[in-house]
Amino acid sequence: MLSWEYPPRIVGGIARHVQELSEALAEQGVEVHVVTASHPNTPNEATECGVHLHRVGIPPQPGSDFLQGVYALNATLQSRAEALIDEWLSGGSPKAGEPLFLHAHDWLVCPAGRALKHTYHLPLVATIHATEHGRHGGIHNDLSRAIHQIEWELGYEAWRIVVCTHYMLGEVHHGLGVPVDKLDIVPNGIRSEKFAFEFPEEERAQFRARYAPPDAPLVFFVGRMVREKGVQVLLQAFLAVKARYPNARLVIAGGGYRAHLEQFVRFARLEDSVIFTGFIPDDELMKLYRVVDVAVYPSLYEPFGIVALEAMAVGVPVVVSDAGGLKEVVWHEQTGIVTWAGNPDSLAWGILRVLDDPESAKVRVQNALHTVQTEFNWQTIARQTRRVYERIWSEYLRVDW
Repeated sequence: MLSWEYPPRIVGGIARHVQELSEALAEQGVEVHVVTASHPNTPNEATECGVHLHRVGIPPQPGSDFLQGVYALNATLQSRAEALIDEWLSGGSPKAGEPLFLHAHDWLVCPAGRALKHTYHLPLVATIHATEHGRHGGIHNDLSRAIHQIEWELGYEAWRIVVCTHYMLGEVHHGLGVPVDKLDIVPNGIRSEKFAFEFPEEERAQFRARYAPPDAPLVFFVGRMVREKGVQVLLQAFLAVKARYPNARLVIAGGGYRAHLEQFVRFARLEDSVIFTGFIPDDELMKLYRVVDVAVYPSLYEPFGIVALEAMAVGVPVVVSDAGGLKEVVWHEQTGIVTWAGNPDSLAWGILRVLDDPESAKVRVQNALHTVQTEFNWQTIARQTRRVYERIWSEYLRVDW
């Protein structure tokens, strides 16, 4: 597998997806090697939970030379993968005749995946997690045009494309011209057991007190500080929540540029009610999930929404927008509340629906937990992914390159 991020390097949802899918495949007997970007204080070569990790190169940094950094990283990814494949083909593992796949995650590793495909005549699988057009509501500048072109190339070069929702199937089909019969829908998942840690009530109360008084409703958001995640909509909606619950608190977690959001908080005089934590480590994030009253994801664009699954797995009531694939993950009034994307009034209604009627919220929480355990289980998802691999390998053996 090729991915530009893998824990502890976490930029977006790809890192968790690749990690948990790889570990689930390894549990089912698949030998998985992940070639990814290096990370400080992390070994370049390691085996974790059965997954062989190879970290190389320098991750691309935001700025005018971002694309150049992507290509530089791909050169090092390609070089490390070539060394692995050469070793295998010369008699190492896997054994001769066993299936061997390249699995690229998003456009950031397309150059390496494409080069390896043509060098070794191996089938390339691609998972497209999002598109440039979708993230920005169009293609507006030269960098976006370059990224869009690379996404198209990935869709063209891959034997099959995996997407996470019906929404993304339509986006990749219409936006990148990928034929529908080349696309497979395999959802994202969550390891719900990681949230079942010891958290005594006294410790829980002390942790919650860092963010809100005992009797104050605690609203929570986690995600990148980018337009498509909709934090600006949430801040407007929170004004209406405060009108009903004056002591309510809002915690906003996640990295990225937020000066404009903080300016709005000052303008609206919400400084005592809104907390920006910045990026937080997993152990603190999981504790936050355990103490909040409602988790809100007001995205304007969302291919899937794995953070909604996290909240559902913990047992937190969720309120989401109807953007993209979110409404395929959260079912309105069954496992959560779905509101209109980009509409602060609708979002405020959804949050108040939870806070005003906690008994109904508890029923939705139970439904959500059952759905997560049955529909979005990584072992099931790994089996679906293996079926994609098996189909490709059977086709690969029947055709000339």
